[in-house]
Amino acid sequence: MSGHSKWASIKRAKGVTDAKRGQLFTRLSREITVAAREGADPAGNSRLRLAVQRARDANMPLDNIDRAIKRGAGAGEGSNYTELWYEGYGPGGVAVLVSVMTDNKNRSAAEVRSTFTRAGGNLGEAGSVRWLFDSRGVIAVDSGERDPDDIALAAIDVGADDVQVEDGTLDVYTDPANLESVRTALESDGLKVLSSESALVPKTNIQVDEKTAEQVLRLIDKLEELDDVQNVYSNLDVSDEVAAALAG
Repeated sequence: MSGHSKWASIKRAKGVTDAKRGQLFTRLSREITVAAREGADPAGNSRLRLAVQRARDANMPLDNIDRAIKRGAGAGEGSNYTELWYEGYGPGGVAVLVSVMTDNKNRSAAEVRSTFTRAGGNLGEAGSVRWLFDSRGVIAVDSGERDPDDIALAAIDVGADDVQVEDGTLDVYTDPANLESVRTALESDGLKVLSSESALVPKTNIQVDEKTAEQVLRLIDKLEELDDVQNVYSNLDVSDEVAAALAG
């Protein structure tokens, strides 16, 4: 999973300067609203519980969270969102999965297809890319002053499947069903959790040169700028040198 870890680190580094907080809150609100359809009480709705936790990790105001839950529990705004997946390939044959929540399927399809095409990629049929990814729980942990190896062993002891270390941040991988319990155990051990989510992690990665990596990064950035897009996953891998150039 090293490629995913390195790519996640690049995206986190970019996110410090590039993230648009308003757009992030909109996506988090949408996820909470859709999750709340299955029940407005987080205690009995694991998807909602995880969505609310992600919002809190992003410092989203509690009032925004409450409004999103109420929208999902009622029949008002947000009740007509549809969840969709688009699958395709970017430059260099890098697999790209796009998660969408939309109230207009035609608009979303046109925007995603156009973005792939302009970036030198192409959309594929349903199932053409999804099989390359596994559903995993991913927890980003700030190692602080502690030995990353000790943290990795502690994480595995409480149920983690794998741990990858990148520049002071540990990506802890779990079975999605164990995501919350592992996060709770890590926090109880005094560790700072930066984020936790149920994500799609590539089974294998494709390593590309710096030029191609920049093209793929541009494609992902453009996809993430689309209003209907929730998440973008890829199996991009890069060398340490290319990673440093991209992060810079």
